[in-house]
Amino acid sequence: MQGILYEEASFLQFLFVSCIIGGWTAWRTGKSVAEGWQNYSTVLIYTLLLGVGIRFVHHALFGGTMFSLHYYLIDTIVLLLFSTAGFRFYRTRQMTSNYYWLYEKASPFSWKNK
Repeated sequence: MQGILYEEASFLQFLFVSCIIGGWTAWRTGKSVAEGWQNYSTVLIYTLLLGVGIRFVHHALFGGTMFSLHYYLIDTIVLLLFSTAGFRFYRTRQMTSNYYWLYEKASPFSWKNK
């Protein structure tokens, strides 16, 4: 998998930077956009920018390539999974608590009509 999903010497480095640090930051990005009642396209824009930041962390801490389209896309896809989950989780919470007479939770990430 080394070379396909990550360029570092260890999978733990990829896991730490992209999944733990980046994932937490992306989750908080999705949460922030949802709490501001902004739409999903804002999550996409912020996640694309966050992908550049995570590539910089890979470059600065572990000597990874800064401008690699392949690894940028891998990191951004991982971040997009976390930011989308955070957005949907908090948007569901908003819709079911603010409009409790209209909606109820169907799952942690969706709601349905009552």
